[in-house]
Amino acid sequence: MFYEADKPHGLPHNPFKALVAPRPIGWVSTKSKAGVFNLAPYSFFSAIGDNPPMVAISSSGYKDTVANIDATGEFVCNMATYDLAQAMNQSSRMVEESVSEFDLGRVTPVPGQMIEVPRVREAKAALECKSLSVQRLVDLEGSETNQWLILGQVVGIHIDDSVLKNGLVDTSKLGLLSRLGYMDYAVIKDVFTLDRPV
Repeated sequence: MFYEADKPHGLPHNPFKALVAPRPIGWVSTKSKAGVFNLAPYSFFSAIGDNPPMVAISSSGYKDTVANIDATGEFVCNMATYDLAQAMNQSSRMVEESVSEFDLGRVTPVPGQMIEVPRVREAKAALECKSLSVQRLVDLEGSETNQWLILGQVVGIHIDDSVLKNGLVDTSKLGLLSRLGYMDYAVIKDVFTLDRPV
């Protein structure tokens, strides 16, 4: 089949997100100016550079996460793993700004080392970040969309010793969650190595 992206596709659900998959989940913690801790999963998330390390997050709507990063310039990308799937899912609820999703997910905030935003203690890895920019995206006609792009530089990295093997992160032991389409998720278990051709 083929369909123009801005026209009806005739399918029961939008297939776009199922095609651009798997997507890593940035389980983003922030702190409001009032001091309330926020925690929300974002599957439009990825690393965009390694020297210095940088990440990107995209949000559909100017949500608390975007507002907090805009106001404070800091956030943490906690790595969502299989053992934390239910907690991550609970933290995705739409609640009042005064409610901390750390409580909804029953996870523990731990103070950051380099920033004022807490990470999730139970997460096996977390990236402390400082914001480089918060941008409202525009479409081909130059019209503003309700999509927001956050670019951040990683200033501190937490890794649980239990997922290190011979000095390397054991990705299969880490059990990272990935978002697929619809309500589907996957967990990384099977890993193989390919050497670059010379």
